[in-house]
Amino acid sequence: MKFHGIDLVIFAAYILVVLALGLIAARRTANTKRDYFLAGDKLPWWMVGGSIVAANISSHHFISFMGMAYFAGFSAMNIAWPAIFTGFFALLWIFLPFYLRNGFYTMPEFLDRRFGGAARATYGALIFLTYVFVEVSAVLYLGALAINTLAPNIPIPYSIVALASLTAVYTITGGLRAVVWTEMMQLVVLMTGGTILAFITLRHPAVGGVHGLLAHSNNWHLLLPATDTSFPWTMFLGGMTCISIFYCAANQFIVQRALAAKDEWNARMGIVFTHYLQVLMPIIYIIPGMAALYIFPHLAKPDRVFPTLVEDLLPPGLRGLVMAGLIAAIMSHVSGALNSCTTIATVDFYLPFINKNADEKQAVRFGKTAGIVIMVLSVIWAIVFISQTDKPIFAYLLNAYGYFTPGIATMFLLGILWKRTTHAGALTAGLLTIPLSVAIEKAAPTLPHSWGQYLVPFMNRAGVVFWICMLVCVIVSLLTQPSPEEKLTGLIWNKESLSLPPKLRSQMRGLRNPALWWAIIFAFTVFLYVRFH
Repeated sequence: MKFHGIDLVIFAAYILVVLALGLIAARRTANTKRDYFLAGDKLPWWMVGGSIVAANISSHHFISFMGMAYFAGFSAMNIAWPAIFTGFFALLWIFLPFYLRNGFYTMPEFLDRRFGGAARATYGALIFLTYVFVEVSAVLYLGALAINTLAPNIPIPYSIVALASLTAVYTITGGLRAVVWTEMMQLVVLMTGGTILAFITLRHPAVGGVHGLLAHSNNWHLLLPATDTSFPWTMFLGGMTCISIFYCAANQFIVQRALAAKDEWNARMGIVFTHYLQVLMPIIYIIPGMAALYIFPHLAKPDRVFPTLVEDLLPPGLRGLVMAGLIAAIMSHVSGALNSCTTIATVDFYLPFINKNADEKQAVRFGKTAGIVIMVLSVIWAIVFISQTDKPIFAYLLNAYGYFTPGIATMFLLGILWKRTTHAGALTAGLLTIPLSVAIEKAAPTLPHSWGQYLVPFMNRAGVVFWICMLVCVIVSLLTQPSPEEKLTGLIWNKESLSLPPKLRSQMRGLRNPALWWAIIFAFTVFLYVRFH
């Protein structure tokens, strides 16, 4: 791609502003655990919601998801919208009050309080390894691959090291406060660059605007047959449920921002704000992918959609802005995952197992050291292993989540909804999920066609494992000794969880009621599924 001087100026200016903003935020971070890992519990609702979305979006949204929309059409929206019915619903109305009212730093802490140290250590180790060898490393590689596609003279390993170094500087120095400050700026750049690309793509004569796209495209179906390999409608029966509940309600990467809210009202309003952004943001990268089918109908690979649109449709200056949006997505995702990983390493391993008497400064110092080690490991894994795989990187990400999310979702859901769930039952579900997922994946092609074809789609397979884990957890729990009633105080869901604490209930009146704004966006999303079913 040919970049002009104005593109390079805009791109360089963005990098410098991000670094400056991150370092300024770092100077305001005190050497206390609460300040470093949870931004001193001072985030307003708009920063909670905005940072969740900014951290979640990454290079694969622009590259892989835009390519997915190119061949799968509007059904690619199922990447994001079902979370409103499942994961974010569970976080807002089931889990959030327990996380906040118990003062948790991490998700493994909930499992420790509910079940015991073995469940905490198992989940902590599993999620730690996932962040290092899936989240951070895969996103670094995808980002470097995107840069290499647009600027082939830059070798992929150089881009991986550069992206990791730039992100690590402010993330490790400033903790969650620096992460959130930079994420809010990155969200603005993301939305601006993505909106410009969508607008220019829709205005192309081959598309004819929104009305033209609606009139000519036959791919406006959100619900597809049960045998569809991407988004079968049966995914709502289990696969999407367990993945979304893990990712949105039991994932340190997402939930940590809600834990850092000023109070429970700001946390709830932040999650509701996330719902609105969750509806809006996919349009920015799905609609251009659908429109590209009419502008460039013969692309060799769907993953070429984004760089082709940028190169052929955007004028000088806007290319630099959209590229800044791509880098913003990569850096915000990596910084969020890195900060969450250091939090778990410190709170769930260093403090309980290595140095129980560590003071605040020692804990923060270990977190910063762990951040450096984690980033180095992620860079090595991205360069040495992920860059050598023959499989699509997006498939690598999905398979990694599909192996363990059914068991994790079972542990959290039954742990908070059913007081009879025991430590043995939860641990059995957690340990069963990976071998069972692998076994079903291997067995599906050998089963009779009527069964095997329904297990091949990724979402269906995850759903089967989820319900088996739920059943096994119930059986083992009924066969083992229940936890004492006094140990369960404040950890089992009840109708009081739906209300704010008495001191904050005055904020629930009128237009300040999170439930009102949640009901509006929930109903609107249901309408979209009915309209495009």
